[in-house]
Amino acid sequence: MKNSGFKLVIFDWDGTLMDSIDHIVNSMQGAIRDLQYEHREAETIRNIIGLGMHEAILALFPECEHGERMKFIESYRDYFFETSHNSDFYPGALDVVNSLKEQDYLLAVATSKGRNGLNRAFNNYGLIDTFHSSRCADETQSKPHPQMLLELLEELETRPEEAVMVGDTAYDMEMAQNAGIQRIACCYGVHDRERLMSYEPMACMQSINELENILSTRCQDDATAAG
Repeated sequence: MKNSGFKLVIFDWDGTLMDSIDHIVNSMQGAIRDLQYEHREAETIRNIIGLGMHEAILALFPECEHGERMKFIESYRDYFFETSHNSDFYPGALDVVNSLKEQDYLLAVATSKGRNGLNRAFNNYGLIDTFHSSRCADETQSKPHPQMLLELLEELETRPEEAVMVGDTAYDMEMAQNAGIQRIACCYGVHDRERLMSYEPMACMQSINELENILSTRCQDDATAAG
């Protein structure tokens, strides 16, 4: 049984559970070449990972109109879902997720991936029944708007103080802060520790394997404070 005081653990996907940052950058640069847009350096693209696709494209190319954005998204997806590429989870990530489920946590995903992409990942890795719910950027407001978290809280009948968001970007941290949800940052992903810490997360992990210990420490701290 869970012992952290939290009921619900919400994960970001890319850069938090899935080691796919380089592939996202390469796919974005491929789409930029296809549409003959001005080159963007890898670090510039890394900075917009975590936004919804429309918001990410506009951050890179503010003049890009809706029709061109749809072409961009189509090209990006062709690169991203290329069968020769196979992103994988960070070492230990699936073990952590499965362990938390065995402890009766509710588990959810809040991601800037599209629904088709997340469902494909669930199917490829046999995770359809692992997460109790999920929200994608093409279904609701993009991060850092709190809407996807608020929808998950309502669906899973969880109060904000009973939930924690685990993510690697400032957009994850800001979204959780806006929703009144506690935060655990992952400084092995897109954004660096200094930027993530500006959102006052309860911890900043160097590895996803630290998560269970952080949750356990939270429980001990709460028990000490109550005593």
